[in-house]
Parts: sequence; C-alpha cells; structure tokens
Amino acid sequence: MKIVRVDSEVDDITYGAVEPDGIRLHRGSPFVAWEPTETVIGWQEARLLSPVIPTKIIAVGRNYVEHASEMGHEAPERPIIFLKPPTTIIGPLQPIRLPPDSNEVHHEAELAVVMGRVARDLAIEDVGPHILGYTAANDVTARDLQREDGRFTRAKGFDTFCPLGPVIDTELDPQESLSIVCRVNDEVRQSGTTAEMIFGVGELVAYISRIMTLLPGDVILTGTPSGVGPIEDGDRVEVEVEGVGLLLNPVVAR
Repeated sequence: MKIVRVDSEVDDITYGAVEPDGIRLHRGSPFVAWEPTETVIGWQEARLLSPVIPTKIIAVGRNYVEHASEMGHEAPERPIIFLKPPTTIIGPLQPIRLPPDSNEVHHEAELAVVMGRVARDLAIEDVGPHILGYTAANDVTARDLQREDGRFTRAKGFDTFCPLGPVIDTELDPQESLSIVCRVNDEVRQSGTTAEMIFGVGELVAYISRIMTLLPGDVILTGTPSGVGPIEDGDRVEVEVEGVGLLLNPVVAR
C-alpha cells in the first residue's frame, strides 16, 4: 500500500491510499485506527503534503562509507545519530528556503523509515512489525555552519530542511538494494543503493530504540550516499527512492 497525506477540497487534510483511479480518502490515521471511505479523488484534486508529521526525526550520519570519506571521516563503529526538529518538514513541491546565515547549503538524499508502533528496547529480529513503511527524504544541511559549529543542530535544523514524500510505501524491503538518486536541475548528483548502508534498517531501529522510545509516526533518516553538494536559489531538487517515487522541491532564498 502507498499512503499519502493530502489537502483536498473534499475533506481538508486527511490520509488516503493510492489506487489505480486516484486517492481513496480514509478516516482516522494509519497510526491509530483508520478506515476507507467511499470517496476517491483524482490527483488534480489533491495537494500532497508531507506524508507524516512526527514527534521527532532521528537522523543517522555517515552511514555510507563513501559519504563518510568525502566528509573526511572513517566509517563509524556504531551509528551516529542526531535530531532534526519536526518544523524542518515540508512536503512535495514546497520550497526549501535558504537561510541568510549560510552560504553553503547541501542536498542529502535518503531513505526514511516511518514507525508504525511504539518501539522500545527492540531486538533486531523484532523491528519489522514496528515499521509502518518507508518514504524519501532530503536531509538538507548548511555545511558551512556544520563546520563552524562542529555540531549538527543548527546546520540541519532550519525550517524547510527536511522534505519528505511523496508516499509511505508499506511493502518496501530496503534489503533489496533499492536505488537512491538525487538530481539538481536534472543533473544526477547522488546515486547509491540501500545495500551500501553500513548499518541496515533493522540495526538502526533497534539501536535507536535502546536510547529513546520511538512513537508511531516518528521518522528515521538512514543516511546519505556520496555526492552531496550545494543547492542555490532557483534550483530544482529531486530525490528518488526506488519504490517510493519522486520527491521534488524548488529552492528559494529566504
């Protein structure tokens, strides 16, 4: 199933499921209790939003060997995690706004995990049923501020610095070596696969669940392949994750 969150003239903001003829609107949410309605709307009648607004976004740094190398680091022995605020989230077609504080903002294409159940102290073999599905993400980063601070929070915490979407795919299997591509103005900047991750999804979710309780709807960004680079006012950034689809966002100066 492919789950979307939409703003439509029919029912304001609601969740839906993708069908051949459009989007079937649902009551409730996929995290608590939801049920299909009889209403199916066409894509032209809906504005896609971020597929989820989590209580927290947990991101993983340097989870691809070549990306760690391009950042001047060795591959980590255990996952490096940090938090992005939920206010960084935007949906498809919403603009990434460049902050005046930075002169070097980078794209980072990633596979994102969306949790479906409360998860605490999980073993790796128990992770699967706690995941609702997967979506595409762009962990936008002010690289100059990251170097200046030696920390992630300011560099990755600006409003609009976490595009998500377009759907949550509930049947995706990241162990199948899914492709992850980032294009800027149709030029391929990043191209990798989930098979290149140092720590797989199961390891990441289990590790994080031993540190903090994961709630339904929480998002885990699993790291980015090599090839990160600058984005500028007027650019068009595409993140494409195999099975999820294309996440497109324009870039504008704030």
